[in-house]
Amino acid sequence: MKDLKGKVAVITGGGSGLGRELALCCAARGMRLVLADVDESGMVETVRQAGERYPGTESATMRVDVSRSEDVEALARLARERFGAAHLLFNNAGVAVNGPMWDYTPDDWHWVMGVNVYGVSWGIRAFVPMMIKQGEGHVVNTASAAGWVYAPGSGVYNASKSAVVAMSETLAMDLRDVDANVGVSVLCPAFFPTAITSSARHRPSELGETSPETEAKRQREEQLKQAVEKGRISAAEIAELTLKAVEQNQFYIFPHKKIKALALARAQAADRETDAFDTLAGR
Repeated sequence: MKDLKGKVAVITGGGSGLGRELALCCAARGMRLVLADVDESGMVETVRQAGERYPGTESATMRVDVSRSEDVEALARLARERFGAAHLLFNNAGVAVNGPMWDYTPDDWHWVMGVNVYGVSWGIRAFVPMMIKQGEGHVVNTASAAGWVYAPGSGVYNASKSAVVAMSETLAMDLRDVDANVGVSVLCPAFFPTAITSSARHRPSELGETSPETEAKRQREEQLKQAVEKGRISAAEIAELTLKAVEQNQFYIFPHKKIKALALARAQAADRETDAFDTLAGR
């Protein structure tokens, strides 16, 4: 989609972080915004910033729990009723928990997979038929470097983001099979400054049972926090790279180029068939 002016962008997780920066990049191109998040005050701030920087930006917001298919269907109705279409969908909302694989609770699995995997699935289900019918569209699924290479202590998150990569590749092939004019991109950043490490602030109380606070878990969480805070590429830069990729109909988006080398090293480890690939050691 080369000309985005006047088109409608739907962004989940639009109340902060990368979602906010995606919204601002879309507003800069003259797009109309439909924002979804459980963080309603965050969405208000995103709309305020978009209007301040790009006067005249049209927008709509809705509180949406993307793990609930009915919420995402309501978001699609909002886009149709308010703007008559949805041209660019960012399945961007994401959460994370940490701990060794054997300590994760059923609530940990339900919460992370519900947002990170089902959220993408429901977005595809609600919006892609609309895009096919209107004859144009583009879907951007936010995966992660964790969809390709896996750090210890992040098993649930790794599994969820691997699923997003698989879903994105399959979606692209399925759309090709029906000759639809709908593009797909999968965004796979490594660490960058965002609020992902504090995503538990929005965790539903009914899914509140999490893995025990062991010393190993605490150390991994601190390492992750430091890696996120020290990320050398900003959310704003990643958002702009993503919009440019959409305009060029680019499928894979790797803002951190080192991830491709790690993915290749992982494939070589698989070819050797000996030990599990150690992402942190890079071997």
